[in-house]
Amino acid sequence: MAQRLVIDPITRIEGHLRIEAEVDSRNTITKAYSSGTMVRGIEIILKGRDPRDAWAFAQRACGVCTTVHSFASIRSVEDALNIKIPKAANLIRNLMIAQQYVHDHVMHFYHLHALDWVDVTGCLSADPAATADIQKAISPWPNASPGYFSDVKNKVKAIVDSGQLSIFANAYWGHPAYKLPPEINLLAVAHYLEALDAQRTFTKIHTIFGGKNPHPNFVVGGVPMPIDMNSDTAINAERLSIIKDSIDRMIQFVDQVYLPDLLAIAPYYLDYAGLGEGLGNFLTWGEFPDTDNSDTSKFLVPRSVIIGRDLANIQEPDPRDFEKMQEFVAHSWYEQSVGDEAGLHPWEGETKFNYTGPRPPYEQLEVEQKYSWLKAPRWAETPMEVGPLARVLAMYAKGHEQTVELTNMVLDALGAPLSAVFSTLGRTAARAIETKVFADFMLKTYNDLIDAIKAGDTDTFNGEKWEPTTWPAHAEGFGYMEAPRGALGHWCVIDNGKLTNYQMVVPTTWNGSPRDHKGQPGAYEASLVGTPLANPELPLEILRTIHSFDPCMACAIHMVDADGNDLSEVATGLTVCID
Repeated sequence: MAQRLVIDPITRIEGHLRIEAEVDSRNTITKAYSSGTMVRGIEIILKGRDPRDAWAFAQRACGVCTTVHSFASIRSVEDALNIKIPKAANLIRNLMIAQQYVHDHVMHFYHLHALDWVDVTGCLSADPAATADIQKAISPWPNASPGYFSDVKNKVKAIVDSGQLSIFANAYWGHPAYKLPPEINLLAVAHYLEALDAQRTFTKIHTIFGGKNPHPNFVVGGVPMPIDMNSDTAINAERLSIIKDSIDRMIQFVDQVYLPDLLAIAPYYLDYAGLGEGLGNFLTWGEFPDTDNSDTSKFLVPRSVIIGRDLANIQEPDPRDFEKMQEFVAHSWYEQSVGDEAGLHPWEGETKFNYTGPRPPYEQLEVEQKYSWLKAPRWAETPMEVGPLARVLAMYAKGHEQTVELTNMVLDALGAPLSAVFSTLGRTAARAIETKVFADFMLKTYNDLIDAIKAGDTDTFNGEKWEPTTWPAHAEGFGYMEAPRGALGHWCVIDNGKLTNYQMVVPTTWNGSPRDHKGQPGAYEASLVGTPLANPELPLEILRTIHSFDPCMACAIHMVDADGNDLSEVATGLTVCID
């Protein structure tokens, strides 16, 4: 008889996620169910508002993904109103987007995902001198002395001896599925702490171009910061120098810490090169345009759909296709005027609550009925995975030289075939590969911005269609963004100068969706099937695969209840943070 495991909430993610898994007599997962347990509402808040203000509301879907929602929002409005942005503005946007990738991926690897592979308490038996030798062998990173690693070991020992594990609490330390030697555990813990400090440098690009972080400032038609070498309040030589230093430091951390650590840890977990894929279908909306956002052929990240791992037959999806781009609610706590079995394109999308499920606390989800606050987006009625693996596959298939070289280098280092990328380990490696690609792209973009400034191309805002009197009576727009977690789309409808519909289909809605009208599972649900558990009571293996997607439930389902009220406390008594 199958055993049903429940993990609620999944920790080290953004938001609230419940995973239920059926396990057979061999302790192998046979079915899985993903439930978002907060309630959606941002789309309702945006109705009737000025579309030029939409970004400020949309970015507050999440305290982590602020930049990505802002860009998707302003791109959707610009698309609806046919607004073209200046060259310098596009370069600045690309810098901010690339910075978001590097910052987000480094923090995810060390602070959200690495502890699925790294046993913090296991570093207490490490030899600091041996750890220093490993560090010197894998990169020229300067923090490489026995004394340095001895100090880190002593810090961890003091935390463990105190009985209060602080930032390392609530984990499965000592679990039999941990495989790293003590010295690599110590190396990774040291870099975990260094990555915390590195964020101060990583965020400087957003604070300069956007005025603050998180929740930088944005504007439809360009960027809010002017370029003026003679002004103390604009982008000037001093601020450009700070940005260049920040880029150099990010590249150094990626080259000398992140990538080497990935290659040091991965060989001990090669079994995960055969676990965790699930769907084999991937979607990207594309990213890093030139000034003309409509010319997708010039995107660094291609707009693509991959079906059944077939990299030789990539399609380009049209987000305006009413027949293929649809969301379904057969197993979601929403209702539609067209019925639960029909799909709706986001321009026609509805956000109507219909909660008929059990009230927490409850033992199990009613998985034959509605069981999640996530909808089920589908492309051509097919579930898709989005995120770093989708992007790397698209760039690899399109022959992007650096992506091909890095992917082949990682595979060669692990002695793994190309098919190994379709896995939990492949997803984790893809995140590091694209971080390197985008970090280097950031330096190129910075140099392009300097060249543009020298050539006198310093306009950062196009106000030609700023006034509503210049807008059509009816307009529809699509705003894309390859967020760190995957393909993000904002679809807006504008009538007589006001938003009449607004729908966000975010990466975690794609990946974390419940089953659809055909009973097809989402990416989380499919990826867990076939995973063996060393100890079902301590399901570390589930966390490894779920964390490889980097869930962001706050983006997928937003925190208001069915009556439109803010929630400050859930029924379990756990306090939640309201952004």
